[in-house]
Amino acid sequence: MKRILHWFICLALIVGLCPGTAYAAPEWPNNAAISAEGGILIDAATGVILYGKNQDTIFFPASITKILTALIVIENCDLDDVITFSHNAVYNVESGSTSAGLDVGDQLTVREALYIMVLKSANEVANALAEHTAGSMEDFAEMMNNKAAELGCRNSHFVNPSGLNDPNHYTTAYDMALISQAAYENETFVVINSTLLYSAPITKRNPEGFTVSPGHRMMKKNNALYYPGIIGGKTGYTMLAGNTLVTCAEREGLKLITVVLNGYKTHYEDTKTMLDFGFNNFKSVNIAESDTRYNTVTNDLTIAGLPAADLSIISMQKDKTITLPYNADFADASSSITYNLPAGAPTGAVARISYQYGDHEIGFSYLMLNSSGAAETKPVIDVTTEAAVDQSIQAAQEESPDEAASVDPTQPAQRKPLLQLPSAVWIALLVIVALAVLTGGIVTAKIVIEKKEESDREARCQRRQQRLKDIGMSPAEFDLLLQERRTTTDFPKKRRRGRKR
Repeated sequence: MKRILHWFICLALIVGLCPGTAYAAPEWPNNAAISAEGGILIDAATGVILYGKNQDTIFFPASITKILTALIVIENCDLDDVITFSHNAVYNVESGSTSAGLDVGDQLTVREALYIMVLKSANEVANALAEHTAGSMEDFAEMMNNKAAELGCRNSHFVNPSGLNDPNHYTTAYDMALISQAAYENETFVVINSTLLYSAPITKRNPEGFTVSPGHRMMKKNNALYYPGIIGGKTGYTMLAGNTLVTCAEREGLKLITVVLNGYKTHYEDTKTMLDFGFNNFKSVNIAESDTRYNTVTNDLTIAGLPAADLSIISMQKDKTITLPYNADFADASSSITYNLPAGAPTGAVARISYQYGDHEIGFSYLMLNSSGAAETKPVIDVTTEAAVDQSIQAAQEESPDEAASVDPTQPAQRKPLLQLPSAVWIALLVIVALAVLTGGIVTAKIVIEKKEESDREARCQRRQQRLKDIGMSPAEFDLLLQERRTTTDFPKKRRRGRKR
């Protein structure tokens, strides 16, 4: 039993002294491929690129252009306004291109026209909407290019609202993803784009009215290509553009957008490949619910001039997320904070936090000044960012001179996050605790066994004394008797040894 105990103790010590295995963060997934010449997959919430093929290469977009057209119309027109179709709108289209049969003088509301343009992809309706919005298609094209630039598009140029062939009408998968991301953030566009059947009003060539439905096959449940979780999408095709396709789908809180450019009858297969890749390999994680490092910022003396006494009115944006590989933890991501806010920062923001996963930018959030405290702290917020940085550096120097010596005063102050251990460290700690419990149990068992053996010896001694007492012999007399017997027993052996010599 003692040998077993010693073996267990040695084993526990050996395992306890060995360093725990360091588990690296999962690699960024990249096992996807499509047949089309260009394509991209992004997280609609964060804009993070999950897959790209020739994403910055210029292609013709065809009718997916109408996503940008619809977004501009929705943002600039009253949906109840009435449009009157002009001769230019009806006939300034390519022969054989998609049409809803509208004629000169027909009238529709902007809302009705949007449904017909988005679902039917009617080119004359796109022209009429452009004329109504900007006065002419040329002026509307200028609005399209301005909107694209505003959204961050880098390699696009538009000359018409429909997407019909023109050498100066082009885009990229990345730019089209940015446009689609903005469109699917617009509730009106989503309602229109996700409609499966729409009843259009009476027109000259349709005296009984007519119905329109989306051309995107993955949206129709009775189609073999139907994709569960799909929100909407837009098809496109010309001889020069090939098959183009935009799709938006959502599962388990992860909303994805795909763009396919210059495909050849593989646009649905390519879209399914990218969506499956995204949903199988990535997840969306809420920042405010996961990041405790910036939920309490009392370690910073100031944030953009805000005193530490007032930091209770600072909170993280509630609806911001980051995109992570499916098996990754939030702790696997790194973050950085800056007080130099970009032009598009929301009102009340005092700092911007950016998140990275290796080389990938995976999202951002703002620390916000709660509205309840805005009025009384407004004069403090006006203090310059440079002053706030200087105070943060000074605070770091007072707290830790060695660390402060390495601070570069020309760089923005970085807030020191609260302690957050990697998952591998937690695993190692749990193993050490388990081994400590095991070792403690073994030692305790050894002590119990030794105490039991001692108790048994005392009991045997007591029983022997009782038996001696019963026969009237004292312990001393019994010991003397034993000594005499040992002497008598040993004597013959000594004699035999003597004879041999």
